[in-house]
Amino acid sequence: MGRTSGAIDYVLLLIVGTIILFGLVMLLSASAPSGYAEFVDSYYFVKHQIIFGLLPGIGALIAFSRIPYAFWRKHAWNLLILSLVLLVLVFVPGLSAGIGSAHSWISVGGVFSVQPSEIVKLTFLFYLAAWLAGRDKHSVRDVHGGFLPFVGVLGTIMLLMILQPDVGTMSIIAAMSLVVYFVAGAPITYVTGLILAGVAGLALLITAAPYRAARFTTFLHPELDPQGIGYHINQALLAIGSGGILGLGYGHSRQKFQYLPEVAGDSIFAVVAEEMGLIVAVLTIVLFLLFLWRLLIIAKRAPDNFGKYVVVGIAAWIVIQAFVNIGSMLALMPITGVPLPFISYGGTSLAISLAAIGVVLNISKSVKK
Repeated sequence: MGRTSGAIDYVLLLIVGTIILFGLVMLLSASAPSGYAEFVDSYYFVKHQIIFGLLPGIGALIAFSRIPYAFWRKHAWNLLILSLVLLVLVFVPGLSAGIGSAHSWISVGGVFSVQPSEIVKLTFLFYLAAWLAGRDKHSVRDVHGGFLPFVGVLGTIMLLMILQPDVGTMSIIAAMSLVVYFVAGAPITYVTGLILAGVAGLALLITAAPYRAARFTTFLHPELDPQGIGYHINQALLAIGSGGILGLGYGHSRQKFQYLPEVAGDSIFAVVAEEMGLIVAVLTIVLFLLFLWRLLIIAKRAPDNFGKYVVVGIAAWIVIQAFVNIGSMLALMPITGVPLPFISYGGTSLAISLAAIGVVLNISKSVKK
């Protein structure tokens, strides 16, 4: 089969651009009250999202779309080391910019903060894709040559993230890695076993931390303690329910006025449903499904296994994260604290996600017809 003559996938670019533009419009509305209350600037969060997320992200997208994707395979080992270093830096005094006992951020010159775990999603994926692409199906299925090394490296990454602690992002990286591992030829029994082990591990983490146990209890019984542990999910459900079919109208959310926690971040989907209604909320989900469809087409036509695994990993990362975020707002799963990709406030998340799209666009230049 022949290959394209170097044109990027403009359909994917259009889908991503649509999600981002919609996200900025909703962030402008959702964050206005909290921006004014905290910084006396209703546009504070939108301006920061553009300056520290969108603009660097567009630059990264352009740059990564021009870097031959084989470059990342060549430097896979260095990228693994970079992943580990980034996750360790959050514990270094003077660099850590965590809240309380959490260490998930690095302060850069005291001007802005970077969340290393967002960067690790991409750097670790490059390593994992390169490692799996260098093995045949038999090696991937072998316990000593495939299973144990995979568990060892992924387990190290997960341990460093548990220590932060950042269980939400850790779960996304683990899910992304399992999807890529399965696509590379891992037996379903291995993947199932790892999922069961992960569920058991999450159960231990939940019982070990009171706030996680409270979140899980709230998931099972949202009606319990609506002014305490159940406050967040009850306010989210109230916002979504009050939106109805057509919504209250853009800018007319009531829950964003200091009622709904993390209104510009993890909870922004609730504001989307409240202001724009069920139809637009469903269309938001459809956009992510279209995103998944387009990436699976690129992955299927990728010229080699490395490109295929990278695209599959990025698709799994962004789509799983989107549905985990939306599911938590709908009380379909516990609140994990992960942002809605391309929409929630968070400069590092947006910039790294756009960098990942740049890599996919570069791979799309060489897809088979």
